[in-house]
Amino acid sequence: MKNIFIAIFVFALFGAANAANNVFFDDADENSLSIYVAQSTGSGSLLHLMYPGIWEIVPMTSVMVQYSQPMTIFRFPARMNFNLIQNIAYNSADGLSFFGGGISWDIAPISWHGIYAGIGVGPYYRDNHDHWVSSRLVFGEKFFIGARIAERTRVEFFTLHFSNGDFTETNLGFNFAGLSIGYSF
Repeated sequence: MKNIFIAIFVFALFGAANAANNVFFDDADENSLSIYVAQSTGSGSLLHLMYPGIWEIVPMTSVMVQYSQPMTIFRFPARMNFNLIQNIAYNSADGLSFFGGGISWDIAPISWHGIYAGIGVGPYYRDNHDHWVSSRLVFGEKFFIGARIAERTRVEFFTLHFSNGDFTETNLGFNFAGLSIGYSF
């Protein structure tokens, strides 16, 4: 698992920054700002995200602000992101509240007429730990489907999984599903 993150990190550092034909940006744009809002779908592994029938609604909501710049990974359109995230739990026994920040990389290997699908990964550092994941360092894995709805504006449906890659004994992970809207400039 660590080797995958290291390989993505190395390739992301050397990806060429180019907004031309990048589904996340318009032709001359080199920046993007997005707002993500998500509801928790419970704890569990990354595979838990693939079966919406077993999702459980846990009383916590996540809001994330993401600043992005264009790049390519293996000639696929991609973006490098800086994220600030606030997770709000409505019942401390069932959820967790934290503030965190991180970097991530998203790649969209599938795109067609303004509609795209992809994955993202990156490390995040939070201001506390909890009963689901007993470390402040977590990794986020994201799956998304997006569409260009106007010039410079995109929306995405996404699922997001946080865990620490089994660096500690307690690593139940936690999952979210939600929507985002992004504007490139």
